Amino acid sequence: MEINKQLGSPASFVDQTVVPGDVVLDLSTMTNKTIKLGGGLRQDCDSISVMKAGKLRSSKPNKYWVESSQKRYVPCVEDTILGIAVDSKADNFLVDIKGPALAFLPVLAFEGGTRRNIPKFEVGTLLYVRVVKANIGMNPELSCTDASGKAAEFGPLKDGFMFETSIGLSRMLLSSPTCPVLEALGKKLSFEIAVGLNGRVWVNAASPYTVVVVANAIMNSESLSSTQQIIMVDNLLKSIQ
Repeated sequence: MEINKQLGSPASFVDQTVVPGDVVLDLSTMTNKTIKLGGGLRQDCDSISVMKAGKLRSSKPNKYWVESSQKRYVPCVEDTILGIAVDSKADNFLVDIKGPALAFLPVLAFEGGTRRNIPKFEVGTLLYVRVVKANIGMNPELSCTDASGKAAEFGPLKDGFMFETSIGLSRMLLSSPTCPVLEALGKKLSFEIAVGLNGRVWVNAASPYTVVVVANAIMNSESLSSTQQIIMVDNLLKSIQ
């Protein structure tokens, strides 16, 4: 099978459907640029090729990944995800990240973490974490700090409601500018939300009614266009007033 090779920038592939074997970038034509690869892409010598079918997406600066509606999450370094604590050991917490294997969260992977102030998490605690290691054949490693070692927004998420979506929908919710469904909801309702790239979403609000409305709107939005998402939110809010 002959593979068409696109030289230079992969911009012409962005937001287009790609399939395994497509070559979206030739690194030999690029200098002084750092390219970050997300899920669905791999480097073969000077070529960046596609490993799974989906749409090629990008974000600044120079990060590319293949987005699909799969439900199984494949960890990538620097992904921000929602994990569920399932056990604790002497040096690590074991965390379910909706992937092929449990992840390790070191007991010291917290801002100012020391042996004297190790946090305690009950089984089932929902955690907002960052992937720091994701090697084939090894359990992923997580952290509750950003790249500078600060806690930032990472850590346990209390109260609220967590539900699962496809990987593609979670990436849409994290897109910039703000995706239409969240923008439309934010104009009428007050709520907190945390979205993991592993297809988990946490919503919290003062009223359970608001939580249910936001969760339903998000789950209904995946197959809708931008305009349809806005109309859907308006109709949903009118029907329950």
